[in-house]
Amino acid sequence: MIVERFSPDPETEPRHWVRHDQAFAMMLGPGSIEWGTKRCAMKTFDYKAGDLSLCDRHVGEWVGLMNVAHLQIGISDAALMACSDGAYGEVELRTSRKFAEPRLSAMVAAVHAEMAAGFPSGRLFLDSVEQAMAVTLVNGHAVRHRPVQIYRGGLGSARLRRIKELVHAKMEDDLSLDEMAQSVGLSTAHFARMFRKSTGETPHQFVLSQRLERAKAMLRAPDARVLDVAVACGFKTHQHFAQVFRDVCGVSPTEYRQDFIGSEAACACEICSEDASLPVIAG
Repeated sequence: MIVERFSPDPETEPRHWVRHDQAFAMMLGPGSIEWGTKRCAMKTFDYKAGDLSLCDRHVGEWVGLMNVAHLQIGISDAALMACSDGAYGEVELRTSRKFAEPRLSAMVAAVHAEMAAGFPSGRLFLDSVEQAMAVTLVNGHAVRHRPVQIYRGGLGSARLRRIKELVHAKMEDDLSLDEMAQSVGLSTAHFARMFRKSTGETPHQFVLSQRLERAKAMLRAPDARVLDVAVACGFKTHQHFAQVFRDVCGVSPTEYRQDFIGSEAACACEICSEDASLPVIAG
């Protein structure tokens, strides 16, 4: 997935843009864009925040005055094909200069927030969002489309065990959705659906929970440094680790470690106190 942010552009001379990947844009505020398939026949489209536009592919378009900030998302062919049963080559989507799709807008907003933070959640988060975006686009905008197949089962215990082993072996790495799917011989879209059916979590949520469980175990050591724990558990920055840990656990990593060490010390004191109060029986 390619993520690009565009600011309002005062340039009024029409320009011809061509993209060969499948892209769409979400407006970040109110404004307008002049565009069309011909330079002599451009039209002004007025937008509000959250409105979407599905771009022409290969053909290109003329763009004039662009006075609205927007985020443009490029979706890979692999993601589109993975959720289009029977598709091969390229998935053709209908161009739309302006449309509303609240679910898609919410996903773009999540990517925008991730971008503003410096992409701390890693590749797996973006892969998962891209796959969800692809499903929504194919369902609503594919020119020739078979509905996404609904699978009734789930991943077997052997495949789930293989995934857990992979996650633990690559805890420090930027694991991708495609890598997880390949480890059990499935397409990314099929794997993501089957994994959620089996566990009730998305792959990203599962990996995050496993990282936090390892982090809690490491933080129980009295000499553990929070930065070392963050790196060992696959978090890119200390700040991102601390924020995620607090969001899920309700306390910061430092507070968690101090509370655990404090409770251990209290238990030790109670045991010593009980031992001291035992009566001495003379032989």
